[in-house]
Amino acid sequence: MSEPLVVKIGGSLRAPEALLEELAQYPGPLVLVHGGGPEIGAWLDRLGLESRFEGGLRVTPPEAMEVVEMVLTAIGKRLAGGLSRRGRRALGLSGQDALLLQGKALPGLGRVGEVVGVDKALLLSLLEAGYTPVVSPIALDGEGPLNVNADTAAGAVAGALGWPAVFLTDVEGVYQDPKDPRTRFPRLTPQEAARLRAEGVVQGGMIPKVEAALFALRQGAPWAAIARGREGVLRAVLSGEAGTLFKEG
Repeated sequence: MSEPLVVKIGGSLRAPEALLEELAQYPGPLVLVHGGGPEIGAWLDRLGLESRFEGGLRVTPPEAMEVVEMVLTAIGKRLAGGLSRRGRRALGLSGQDALLLQGKALPGLGRVGEVVGVDKALLLSLLEAGYTPVVSPIALDGEGPLNVNADTAAGAVAGALGWPAVFLTDVEGVYQDPKDPRTRFPRLTPQEAARLRAEGVVQGGMIPKVEAALFALRQGAPWAAIARGREGVLRAVLSGEAGTLFKEG
């Protein structure tokens, strides 16, 4: 179970102790990308700044971008510290450090962008030196930092490295009937996922999770999976016992 993985940690998980233990003990190389939506929203509310979404993306004017940077940096350092204390040397990085994530602004959303380039060599050099990169989804363009959706940032990183992407979130995977655990789809092709969405099986909050996995495939990841972040999840995903794995063919 030493396959290299890009693991995206959903902001809603708040990195419980069991999940940090799981990641720290994984025997293969890891690159972590984390979100932080709930904490960002809480801080914006606390500071009296508006939170508004368009197409699932948080509109981020410059004054809100400062808050986004502050919160994501704190989360990254917290994760890196938790892993380091458990024996896995980790570095909390912003995607703007050393131009790790190069970005392009999306129109009409303020300082919101997408990743157009990943410094693969930087990540590989850190991994070779024995460190686990923990990446905050902030990219850099000619005007400064950009707020990037963490799912698409993880997909871009996985594609650049050619590694699988595992999206740890608050759901177990894709089910024919969410109330019946026996109906989990252990594996889906992009075509099958599209059919399930058309049939209404994939709906609501599951849509962006499935889209994140499919985006990673389009970027060049050999496979992607979504699963609930819990103790033993990586082993269970790799053995097919948990989550839903997406792969061509």
